[in-house]
Amino acid sequence: MTSNTKSVAFFGASTGVGLAALKQTLAAGHECIALCRDSSKLTGIFPSESTPNLKVIKGNAHDVSAVSQCIQTDDGRIVDVIVSTIGARPRGMTVDDPDVCKKGAATLLDALAQLRSAGIRGTPHIIGCSTAGFSRFGRDVPIAMVPIYYLFVSVPGTDKVVMEDRFAQSGEAFTIIRASHLVDGESNKTIRVGVEDPKTGPESMAIGYTISREDAGRWLAENLVLKMDAKFLNKNVTVTY
Repeated sequence: MTSNTKSVAFFGASTGVGLAALKQTLAAGHECIALCRDSSKLTGIFPSESTPNLKVIKGNAHDVSAVSQCIQTDDGRIVDVIVSTIGARPRGMTVDDPDVCKKGAATLLDALAQLRSAGIRGTPHIIGCSTAGFSRFGRDVPIAMVPIYYLFVSVPGTDKVVMEDRFAQSGEAFTIIRASHLVDGESNKTIRVGVEDPKTGPESMAIGYTISREDAGRWLAENLVLKMDAKFLNKNVTVTY
């Protein structure tokens, strides 16, 4: 691995935003490790013979042992970047696991602590995928969308707020990406970006209705993984059309 090549761990990259970010990161030549409960979901997309810079590990993002394996490089370091896009699946008016993100954040932080106690070093940049609609500093979605978020997103949104807090209070380097309502389909639309400090509030605003999973993942990879603008470090970042 050259000095310009990053090591990047992915959780939740078999679909959606995470998959789009993984594709961009692999295409740029970086070394990627992805944890997946069903490894065939990724190996079917990325055959090993054509993507030698991807290692797929079968496991659960709530298992400290599996997470610890995923965030270590082959040469015994903690990876440079960690991307977590795990989330719950809709189930009626709620979701299948209302605590998936908070548990994932706790497990990741536990894994980092255990590795460091064992003498394994590294200071990764943690990127957590959240959602717009739950800022503590005021409305960050169009007013017409507020009832929809209240009715259909309140349970997973509450879970993601706890995840955000855990990363923000951890002492680790982090960025939270808050996507507006996710739709399908890559586009050439302009992506607007808002930045919020978790302690002091908005530095810039971007309020919009939607963004595609593919475009959000591409933006994540290009602006938080392949390069890292200091203005996004330790911030909550909204992306929307």
